[in-house]
Amino acid sequence: MTDPKWAVATERGRYYRDPAGGPDLVSVTNVIDTAVNKSAALVPWGVKLTVEHVLDNITSIARRVLIDRASLTKEIKAIHRAVKEHAADLGDRVHAAAEARLLGAPIADDPEVAPYLAQFDLWLASWGVDPGEHVEATEITVLHRRLGYAGTADLLVWLPTGSGGRMELWLIDYKSSATRRASSVYPENTLQLAALRYAATVLLPDDTEQPMPRIERAGVLNLRAKSHALVPMPAARDAHRAFRGALETTRWLHAAPSSYPALAAPAAAPIRKAA
Repeated sequence: MTDPKWAVATERGRYYRDPAGGPDLVSVTNVIDTAVNKSAALVPWGVKLTVEHVLDNITSIARRVLIDRASLTKEIKAIHRAVKEHAADLGDRVHAAAEARLLGAPIADDPEVAPYLAQFDLWLASWGVDPGEHVEATEITVLHRRLGYAGTADLLVWLPTGSGGRMELWLIDYKSSATRRASSVYPENTLQLAALRYAATVLLPDDTEQPMPRIERAGVLNLRAKSHALVPMPAARDAHRAFRGALETTRWLHAAPSSYPALAAPAAAPIRKAA
């Protein structure tokens, strides 16, 4: 996850400060992480990862299990978290490298990121994208004050996808993965793109504002070490309505108390003697 200027971490997840001084705005990714149940995919993934690690290291684990069971258990339980955190960090670095490429800024030497950046360069070349001419914005914060949310768009870019090669303004979100197919996307990607697409305001780097431009197409640019794919997503008004439902759920959950007082039993009634 990138670190936009106005984003802040809270105990309820990421929020955005409003430069105009209004109430804090919940982030789009916070809404989706709160309201979308990902356990159906993450639990099997975590189990698979842990089992593979144990089987790959069965000899050393067998030697430790009788003499160091507690610390061994702790290490095994943390395997999936370490992999998830590394993947998130890699995604942040890929985002930063892609942004630097579009801005013509220096890019840190990072062997792990290099293959993904090479695929990004191939994508730019295959679509004839000239950053100075076709890129409208990169890593730009968008706000919807009335609904109370904000987020960061990875890329607004003109591509020749309209009738007769007409240029259309795309909203694109980057996704990097070391294991998933280049064509693979999640349904919640549509919610994320719709939320960004129908934001009301764009916050420019100098903190001035302008209305959100009219987005004609939206998609996920999957970057892999050896491949890439731009996957169009149906981020239309119906998806935005679904996101607004998730937003209401998130707002309710974030406002709900973390605990409630237990109900005490009533005082025992006097025992009546039989007549």
